[in-house]
Amino acid sequence: MTYDKINQMKIEIMNNIAQFETPHIMDKIAQTIQTDESMNTEEKFIVRERLINAILKYDIIQPLLDDQDVSEIMINGPNKIFVEKRGKIIRTDLSFYDVEHINQWIQKIATEVGREVNYGNPLMDARLKDGSRVNVILDPIAIQGPMITIRKFNQVFNEPHELIQAGMFSEEVASFLEQCIKARYNLFICGGTGSGKTTILNCLTSYIDSDERIIVIEDASEIQIEHIPNAIFLETRTNQNIDHPIAMSDLIKNALRMRPDRIIVGEVRGSEVIDMLQAMNTGHEGSISTGHSNSSYDMLTRLEVISSSHSPIHHQLLRRQIISAIDLLIFVERSSEGSRKVTNISEVIKNREDYELNEIYTHNMDFNCRSNELIEKLIQKDKFRRYSNDHS
Repeated sequence: MTYDKINQMKIEIMNNIAQFETPHIMDKIAQTIQTDESMNTEEKFIVRERLINAILKYDIIQPLLDDQDVSEIMINGPNKIFVEKRGKIIRTDLSFYDVEHINQWIQKIATEVGREVNYGNPLMDARLKDGSRVNVILDPIAIQGPMITIRKFNQVFNEPHELIQAGMFSEEVASFLEQCIKARYNLFICGGTGSGKTTILNCLTSYIDSDERIIVIEDASEIQIEHIPNAIFLETRTNQNIDHPIAMSDLIKNALRMRPDRIIVGEVRGSEVIDMLQAMNTGHEGSISTGHSNSSYDMLTRLEVISSSHSPIHHQLLRRQIISAIDLLIFVERSSEGSRKVTNISEVIKNREDYELNEIYTHNMDFNCRSNELIEKLIQKDKFRRYSNDHS
């Protein structure tokens, strides 16, 4: 069955449907296939699945989205579709029929998420219905044709014990981080692309008490907090064609007026760094954020560089803000085999003149003696004691 035939059937169904609801569309698909005597039973089954995917789901990509072993989908033009599967990149035998087909698919996603992507606005970041993050780059920016990257939303890991079972960190690390969160330490999770930063952030939020008010801010919503009824989720609106775009820095500033107990920022990489530091330094203890870096120390210097590029404040003052704001850095790495692990936890020493890290945990090594002192410090800390008394 050719694409033209499938597309013709799709257009016929959409033009003759009275109500654009799933049951009515499914009935119309069944009627259309049943009346086509040119197909045998097996062909009708295949065409039915392709029409359901084309109209109600994500077309030829849907099987990849359904495959739990696929963590990333990379579409390099109509004829080259790769996936990351169990840490390995593999080329699939799937392909779009032509450029028009892939462009229609892109516009379907853009319409679904309420964003616009075209020649004048060739870049788009969005999320699919299942929470997967999608990035689109159109030609002529992308010389080989439309490029789409989909990072699938991982629904496997929802609780810390699941990460422990997966080998991402040990029970000892989990217990330590739980105490840090309950003590309202400001945590910063860093690592490379696809290392598991958001996965860890998602799981660690389960240690936050259910009676707190949490505000979550992201470019594309990925963080899931189901056990906290007073959790607010905010998402940026940055389409170039929107009259009033809402950047992450705008949302952080607004969040400060919403009486949050904690602010969770999905990832910082622009002017919002300054606003995040302000929030951490103005009484919103226990806040968490993530960022890209090659090491914990590099994360601190990168935050300083980003802050300096968006603020006239002297870099030394910005450095002091960073040191004052962040208590612990959690570094995550992905191995060449695809496994993800917490490989380092460092305490930011409050030396206001320069960055100084105390490495309290390294993968494959026990916590050092300083970690015991730090845990004791958490327990004895006034704010931790007040927090414990308030929630006893």
